[in-house]
Amino acid sequence: MVKKIFASIMIIFFCVSCASEADKTGMNLILESNTPLHDPPNDYCPQDSERWFTIPEGLDAGKKMFFSDHTVGEKEPNATVVFVHGNPETSYTYRHIRDALIASGEPIRLIAMDHIGFGLSDQATFEMVDMHHSTNLLQLIRHLDLTEVTLVVHDWGGPIGIGAFIQEPDRIRNLLVMNTTIFPMPSDGITYTNYPITWFSWSITPKIVPNMFWGGIAGYVVSHASPQGTFTFLTNASKYMFLHAARLIPPGSPEYVWAESLRTANNAKSSKRQVLQTPYWGHGYQYVDATHGEQDNSAYYLNMQKEVPAVWGPEGRNIKVCGYFGQWDACGKDSVVKQWQTALPQMIDFTYTFPDIGHFIEEYKGEDMATSILKMNSLKN
Repeated sequence: MVKKIFASIMIIFFCVSCASEADKTGMNLILESNTPLHDPPNDYCPQDSERWFTIPEGLDAGKKMFFSDHTVGEKEPNATVVFVHGNPETSYTYRHIRDALIASGEPIRLIAMDHIGFGLSDQATFEMVDMHHSTNLLQLIRHLDLTEVTLVVHDWGGPIGIGAFIQEPDRIRNLLVMNTTIFPMPSDGITYTNYPITWFSWSITPKIVPNMFWGGIAGYVVSHASPQGTFTFLTNASKYMFLHAARLIPPGSPEYVWAESLRTANNAKSSKRQVLQTPYWGHGYQYVDATHGEQDNSAYYLNMQKEVPAVWGPEGRNIKVCGYFGQWDACGKDSVVKQWQTALPQMIDFTYTFPDIGHFIEEYKGEDMATSILKMNSLKN
């Protein structure tokens, strides 16, 4: 079996390596950061929406964070949507939702950032987890003075975005969650210690995959999140690792964005640290960073778990909440959905589950999510 997999990988690799490189389609953008993603696709963000924020305080003080800020139409916006991405993604993961909102023609403000170590932002200089990205995000929120926000979060973007906004919860009007959690990951069914393959789980990939290949893993998993067998997953993940290392992933493709963002060792190591904490998602995680010493996000999670139901639930501000979950994934299983519905019961009637979709549901249900965002803001019946 191992020989067959290896032979298939080699055939795919050599066939693709003989193909001509796709035409580059980078947008006309002057980069102000040291990102390795030098050639973003034309639709990375809406035209003339690119912005740069210099982080004033904290461990990343002085670094440049990229974000896009676009208002549909010329009227005063009726709503502000803030998209917070996870790992190993960038703000580009929200392009389908964004484009559907733009196509709606409704006057709505759309903001999406790249965390440090991802996308077009400066590279990471230490191994960052959710609480570090949240600290940076809160500074951007205050800088822009965002209010009446519809917060859209996926993956680690859940604890990053919620962790930031729960510090100033009155800024939030609506919440849309997709394949994420801020609660202790239940041990039933799929977990990140037995998925997508029991003997090759997501949580151990950082220990096995060298930094030079890590972007290839990202290039495959984000854009190919449908349920698949062991042979398919191993063959294609290996293919993308080699394509990334050989610089053969076509520029202009989504796979190129995910992969090239993690081209450098610093970004790869920081991305890997998020994956290493997946077995402890929501339980609290401790590790030692080579630059900043001992790190512990336990209190960070306990605060969210306490404050979110109290402040945003029916006894608090009773915000509108919607959830989308691809269920071939630990963050999409029924027990995780139940945790959200218990904490924020107003989500019960607005929960959508899809057994045939994996973790990166925003790659598949963008138009549906855009409709939900418009409805939460009373911009669509």
